[in-house]
Amino acid sequence: MTEVPSYLADYAEEYERDPREAALQWFRDAKYGLFLHFGLYSLVGRHEWLQFREKIYVEDYAKLMDDFTAEGFNAEAIADFALDCEMRYINITTRHHDSFCLFDTEQTDFNAVNAPCGRDLIGELAAACADRGLGLCLYYSHGRDWRHPHAPNNDRWGGNARPDYDPPEPSYAYGDDHDLQIYVEFMRAQIDELLTSYGPLAAIWLDGIAVPLNGPAEEFDCQSLYDFIHSRQPQVLVSYKQGLLGTEDFFAPEHKAVETGGKPGEICTTMTPGSWGYMREKAGRHKSEEQVWEELRSANSHDHNLLLNTGPLEDGSLDPEDIPPLRAVGERIRNEGWPQ
Repeated sequence: MTEVPSYLADYAEEYERDPREAALQWFRDAKYGLFLHFGLYSLVGRHEWLQFREKIYVEDYAKLMDDFTAEGFNAEAIADFALDCEMRYINITTRHHDSFCLFDTEQTDFNAVNAPCGRDLIGELAAACADRGLGLCLYYSHGRDWRHPHAPNNDRWGGNARPDYDPPEPSYAYGDDHDLQIYVEFMRAQIDELLTSYGPLAAIWLDGIAVPLNGPAEEFDCQSLYDFIHSRQPQVLVSYKQGLLGTEDFFAPEHKAVETGGKPGEICTTMTPGSWGYMREKAGRHKSEEQVWEELRSANSHDHNLLLNTGPLEDGSLDPEDIPPLRAVGERIRNEGWPQ
């Protein structure tokens, strides 16, 4: 008998028949997940698009890695918190648009293991989730990358693919030297690492959809990537925001529901207005208990899950402003059931 992933323990019979159908049923039933945006941008607290907005050159931005300790990142505490909030899965940024990785990767040295942190944060969270029967979904920035020399550029994929540097960023490949397929293979290799290093995963959650939508999307060969993911772990669900090809397992739009054609849907939104990463100037303005309750009610009314984001602080600890309202909502769910 095939070992059933811990998060699918209640779906063992379905899993034996069809792993992905079991995962889809689990996902619909799960309803509620915790989203975490954590990376180098958290050290500064000025938005996760810091590098793009402030046009920080690659070499200068990389200096933030010298201060990345993540000493407050406690995977077990995060997983316990999610359970206390009545969440059934966690999604974390393995690599955001700045290309800094929270996992141990052989594809780049720009990662947490090589920083003063010296730890594989994804590995720690994977173990904590497996121990508690939580699904682990892994965010991966696919369409947008501000570091890799061969990532999509503004010439072919629109003006928000890269920061608009003047003078040009010296590490990027330009003109005939630029080869997107080098980058496509880099991403495939990293996603393979995620699928082979951290046990059974619930989802690979791709981001950066505006870039392929603005250019020749077929050059990203996404269907081949989806098929590859399913071949590695058949229960893994694939999403690409509101849907790039329409063949994704579920759709994950920002802030509001979309028509899913019968597929599962998941609304992602954030506790911090206007930001997914930690943003110091928004302190005191985060969502309240009642606002979170209303987000859950709205998602449920559209037959969507809610993936609710909090941006950990500089040290990786959960933002204390978000802890009380999210715990209170968890208590309400236990006492009142899901908001209708």
